[in-house]
Amino acid sequence: MHNPVIDERPPTRLELALGHDRAPFIVLLILFPLVCWSWIVVMARDMYGPMTGASAWMMTLQWDARHVFLLWAMWAVMMVGMMLPSATPMLLMYGVAARRRGLGARAAHEIYALAAGYVAVWAIFSLAATAAQRILSIRLIVSPMMTLTSPSIGAALLLVAGVYQVTPLKRICLQKCQSPLTFLMRRWRAGIGGAFRMGIDHGTYCLGCCWALMLLLFVGGVMNLAVIAALTAFVVFEKIGPFGVHTARVCGGLLIAGAVWMLLASTM
Repeated sequence: MHNPVIDERPPTRLELALGHDRAPFIVLLILFPLVCWSWIVVMARDMYGPMTGASAWMMTLQWDARHVFLLWAMWAVMMVGMMLPSATPMLLMYGVAARRRGLGARAAHEIYALAAGYVAVWAIFSLAATAAQRILSIRLIVSPMMTLTSPSIGAALLLVAGVYQVTPLKRICLQKCQSPLTFLMRRWRAGIGGAFRMGIDHGTYCLGCCWALMLLLFVGGVMNLAVIAALTAFVVFEKIGPFGVHTARVCGGLLIAGAVWMLLASTM
């Protein structure tokens, strides 16, 4: 099967920036994240403000089906807003490859399919995050303000995230996320269905790379805008920045040190 990524030279930065199919990139990399972040900001401002809007259902103790669905939607929107920007190189690279195949309008459809597969992975992860929040809330480990009530558990989550940052699995997943060209060369699948599957595969590697960092939302506050923005910026820098695995290792060391400090502070 013809693989356009293998047969052609790697795309230049200019090609990435000035691709022919701009509409999907405007939607996926600008408009979609902007909508997600707008909702995140509205929810966070209400929770730490008048508490008359979205926070009213987020802070309720009634775990009925409607509340669980809305809480999952909150997590899903937050995960997409945080993680989709870090998939920019992958989406741009795929757009260049699809354009070179001469797919025309189909190229845009495949780009959307790729993004849909990526988003689907984080939507599934949001189910796990919702379940975790429910369990922690029932056990009164997470407060109605969505922050941990136990410093020792917060230290444990920091330790888990820190240790995972220096594991071989983290390194493998991070390297996959940092090399979209290599990923496309080895896992190229044609058609909309193939693009969706590739999005799932790439999203799975990104999940393997970043799931432990998402635990820090419980430590700093699930709806704390500063924590959400800092994690988003770090994930993008870790994947796109020039230091690669070294960034993860330094972060791991800092998180472990933070866990020790938090644990010692809680015992004083």
